[in-house]
Amino acid sequence: MSSRIVVVGGGTAGARLAERLPVTLLGEEPHAPYNRVLLADVLAGRYGPEVIALPAGREQPVRRGVRVTGVDRAARVVHCAGGESFAYDRLVLATGSNPVLPPLRGLGGVGGGRLPAGVHAFRTLDDCLALDALVGPGVRAVVIGGGLLGVSATRALATRGAEVVLAQQGEHLMERQLDANASALLRRHLEDLGVEVHTECRVRGLRCVDDVVEAVELADGFVLDADVVVLACGVRPRVGLALEAGLDVRRGIVVDDQLRTSDPYIHAIGDCAEHDGRLYGLAGAALEQADVLAEVLTHGTGTYRGTRALTRLSMDALELAAFGEATPRPGDDTVQLADATSGAYRKVVVRGDRLVGGVLLGDLGAVGALARAWEGDEALPEAPLLHLLTHDGGS
Repeated sequence: MSSRIVVVGGGTAGARLAERLPVTLLGEEPHAPYNRVLLADVLAGRYGPEVIALPAGREQPVRRGVRVTGVDRAARVVHCAGGESFAYDRLVLATGSNPVLPPLRGLGGVGGGRLPAGVHAFRTLDDCLALDALVGPGVRAVVIGGGLLGVSATRALATRGAEVVLAQQGEHLMERQLDANASALLRRHLEDLGVEVHTECRVRGLRCVDDVVEAVELADGFVLDADVVVLACGVRPRVGLALEAGLDVRRGIVVDDQLRTSDPYIHAIGDCAEHDGRLYGLAGAALEQADVLAEVLTHGTGTYRGTRALTRLSMDALELAAFGEATPRPGDDTVQLADATSGAYRKVVVRGDRLVGGVLLGDLGAVGALARAWEGDEALPEAPLLHLLTHDGGS
């Protein structure tokens, strides 16, 4: 193993590697590493910020508030904004991703400017703490974006008593993970919490007075009054440092099966890494990549083959899990079970003798068995497909 491993990024991937190996971990945020997946629970008041802290590194704590400004590949040194430099034998880029700021009229944050007061992304603990200070009963909040992040933020704001409107440009909520039926049940659950949901809805811009947001304008001319606006429009890999260093970058930093970039002394893991043409943006993939890289750096034997990650969301009375392909192709077999009274829904998609995807809402009793069958990518037993949805393999 190299004697000097420098990790840039104190998020899930970087913190996991620091837990496994002695490294110098450089984190740009002022906070100790934390579990980003649980930010919505912090905003909802379910957990305090200290509860979502990740385990500390093996030998030395993360250096907080350190922004890396450049990589000298020839000298194998990283340079920081404060003037410090760190030499490395192996460098690991775990720079994560940035929130996408949509090109909306009145949004001063596009192009690097400051966002209007009351407008926040929902990506970091600082975002969460800023929203926490603004939100309470009766506060009018508009969430722009109906993916996993937007739905999580919406639920948290509604739990805090805010009057929430969710604006989603797509046809249904969480369209990357859910089919239309599951999305309809999710929408009903949010509406039962008092949320006003708009789908197929395009936001034109923000109305601000003295740089303070007052309303959101929709493309059809409708205006939503807003004290708070949450931008949950997706994320984009942070690749600027890699580009400036001359590494191979497509959508993310390109890595091979040993998580190596185009420079054999530099690796990339987590949201910023693109493996086999795929970006994951999921905590499960970040953890698996960090574990594989720990083996590569320690023994030279690790191989990353991609991650099969299950998306899971807990929303008060609603439990949701989704994996793989929820929309069948021609020739696929599909089994669905729905209980309109309880709002429970289960669906699996089988291609040949392989389970390729599924969605569960409400009752997750079968999720353990389904996840194992999907992750193992092995031939299913010769049993009725209904067995996949009724067998309780443990969650």
